[in-house]
Amino acid sequence: MKLLITGGGGFLGVRLARTLLQRGHLAGQTIDALVLIDIAPPPADLLADGRVQARIGPLLAQLDALREDAFDSVFHLALAVSGECEADFELGMRSNLDSTRALLDALRASAKVARVVFSSSVAVFGPDPDVPMPSRVADDTLPAPQTSYGMQKLICEHLISDYTRKGFIDGRAARLMTVTVRPGRPNGAVSSFFSSIIREPLAGMEAICPVDASVSHPVSSPARTVDGLIAVFEASREAIGGRMALNLPALNVTVAQMLAALKLVAGSAALDRVRFVRDERIAGIVANWPMGASSARAARLRLAPEAEFANIIRQYIADCTGLPNADQTLKGLSK
Repeated sequence: MKLLITGGGGFLGVRLARTLLQRGHLAGQTIDALVLIDIAPPPADLLADGRVQARIGPLLAQLDALREDAFDSVFHLALAVSGECEADFELGMRSNLDSTRALLDALRASAKVARVVFSSSVAVFGPDPDVPMPSRVADDTLPAPQTSYGMQKLICEHLISDYTRKGFIDGRAARLMTVTVRPGRPNGAVSSFFSSIIREPLAGMEAICPVDASVSHPVSSPARTVDGLIAVFEASREAIGGRMALNLPALNVTVAQMLAALKLVAGSAALDRVRFVRDERIAGIVANWPMGASSARAARLRLAPEAEFANIIRQYIADCTGLPNADQTLKGLSK
């Protein structure tokens, strides 16, 4: 099997690549070659694997070369994140919409019908004056995105569906919940504070929470997100139940519950490093996001969310423990 991961140098792309290489197979086929495309190179451990080829640069600039490849499988994760898309409309359209359309056309020109998993987002949901958003969005809730990022994701979902209907690809779109805790520095995503209010206090640093403690949102751990992407890829069309996008499992939590879990795992000193400083721009965007989500179709694939948010924090700590800078990353951990 020849496999492509766009966004293969990013947080989720790297974790997905490591998981697949460790497994050695996907949908019953041996992974012989794994191509990672991103604007940044993947970590050294991936580059050292003889099955891995890294192609560095924007996806749009590499599509002519991709037309010459015959990929069996594609995970399309590359994107510009929510905050970037609101600040720079052209960037979002180019990075999210134009690149996806061009990728699909490159795959269409291939001799093989590739199986494609597209990472969509819970951001496709939003309130509409005529169709109120439920407290928990379901697989069949009407998408009504209130951000350019969400709209671009929704359009790409429909592109994946139509290219599948026409027989150009075997496509599936999985709506990711907000993934936390993400390592490293905050990115341009509006949702990045869902990670920073945990990550920074564990590292002994102050974190600013720009929304009220009562804000509720569906989240997922990195491990469950990667498991979900793989399960959606490996599932039969009958098991998925259709061409439309499905929700990956969500743990529905409030900010207050996240911080209570931080105190449980890391103690009061970590909790004291979180300050609430309301940001009206961020709070206004978050107010149009789902407060929770359900995932009946994913449940039929035997996918489930983490049982509690404390488990997500413990997973992040365990992930960081093996890193060279673990002492710095977790220097604020009090117990």
